[in-house]
Amino acid sequence: MKQLTDEEKVRGGMGMISLLTVQTPIGRLGLVEEENRLTNLYFEHESLPPGLEVRKTELLAEASQQLLEYFSGKRRVFTLPLAPAGTGFQRRVWQALCRLPYGETVSYQAVARAIGNEKAVRAVGQANHRNPIPIIIPCHRVIGKGGALVGYGGGLKIKETLLAMEKAFLKGQAG
Repeated sequence: MKQLTDEEKVRGGMGMISLLTVQTPIGRLGLVEEENRLTNLYFEHESLPPGLEVRKTELLAEASQQLLEYFSGKRRVFTLPLAPAGTGFQRRVWQALCRLPYGETVSYQAVARAIGNEKAVRAVGQANHRNPIPIIIPCHRVIGKGGALVGYGGGLKIKETLLAMEKAFLKGQAG
């Protein structure tokens, strides 16, 4: 697939909506595509919106493959066209999250600094919370100022699992 700029990765869109589910070590995940861009990733415990057509598109098959590669330690960066719905501010935060290094964590304050608005720590937290494509837009890498694991749409256990998995693959201990 073609390499996309950060802005191209996080642009909005409308059209036919397709769903594909993939079984992962953290449970079944639902991937949603609209107009050849990934718009949502749902955890197993989340309700899916009505009107989704279950079908395997080229993009959803690629997204599924990249997720499986991520969970097996073979992928550290996702190369998918993304279109998460959100405000301009939220999309700037999500673009910054896409640049967070695999296996590393940062504070909400560091993300606020990265987008050029150091005082927007709470707003960054809200944008992080509203991220519609978790894992692929790696909001799990953002932690509290004191290093505490705080808030995650998939639940703190999943956040902890993702962070531990990334660290283990970096150290070559998982396999």
